[in-house]
Amino acid sequence: MHIDTITSPELAWQEKALCAQTGADFFFPEPGSSVREAKRICGMCPIRSACLEYALHHDERFGVWGGLSEKERLRLRRTSH
Repeated sequence: MHIDTITSPELAWQEKALCAQTGADFFFPEPGSSVREAKRICGMCPIRSACLEYALHHDERFGVWGGLSEKERLRLRRTSH
């Protein structure tokens, strides 16, 4: 997820995200591709929790956000309700 400009204060946290420095390929892989590298990068990211919170709040359906895949976020939503 590469961010060129930030227009919303709600998204300002993305400027500090490691994914913004690496590009979207790892975080939005082709179906069936590994998300291991994205999760590794997320594991080192200082704003991982803000990213995950954003994805859950906005019901992001694709990609790795906050270190979790689409399936993992869906499971988390189901168990938290």
